[in-house]
Amino acid sequence: MQKDIKESSKESDELEILVILVKDYENEHFPIPRPNPIEAIRFRLEQMEMSETELSEILGYRSRKSEILSGKRKLNLKMIRKLNDVLHIPAEVLIQPY
Repeated sequence: MQKDIKESSKESDELEILVILVKDYENEHFPIPRPNPIEAIRFRLEQMEMSETELSEILGYRSRKSEILSGKRKLNLKMIRKLNDVLHIPAEVLIQPY
């Protein structure tokens, strides 16, 4: 990998094939599960250095934020869309049952 390989060379093609094979093997034998929606929200807030107060502003109400993070309330479509737009959490993660 640290070699200076020329593009479209035999070595380059071999390396590309190996990368594809390793990726396919890992995806089949060691798949990474999707995170829980609440864990994904908490993680993304931490990543973006945002507070839970800022999450309240995204969701609309302070009480909703608390209910969602505690698991008492489920995310609705409007919330999922806002979280996807603002926090860039994939919708596939947010729509999972939890």
